[in-house]
Amino acid sequence: MTVLFYVLLMIFILLCMLLSFSILIQEAKSMGLGASFGGDAGDSLFGTSTAEVLKRFTAYLSGFFLLSCLVLSLWSAALGRSSASSLVPPTTPPPIEEEY
Repeated sequence: MTVLFYVLLMIFILLCMLLSFSILIQEAKSMGLGASFGGDAGDSLFGTSTAEVLKRFTAYLSGFFLLSCLVLSLWSAALGRSSASSLVPPTTPPPIEEEY
């Protein structure tokens, strides 16, 4: 089960990098990082609707990011509880000594 957790964690890291990249290449008022790659409004990969495609792609990525963040958070909390309970041996409390 922990192997699946680490696979999901690697997918999450890849999703973070992809989301960061898609945000940075979007066109802003100053053309953003897309201008660094020699991009022009006329030279777009998806035609004239490149901005809409990138916005939609970024929205889907952010939804997947939030969902995977929630799943990983709940899963890591459950793993922490199960490992903490298995490491601590059950103990009985010491007897209470009464002074007279």
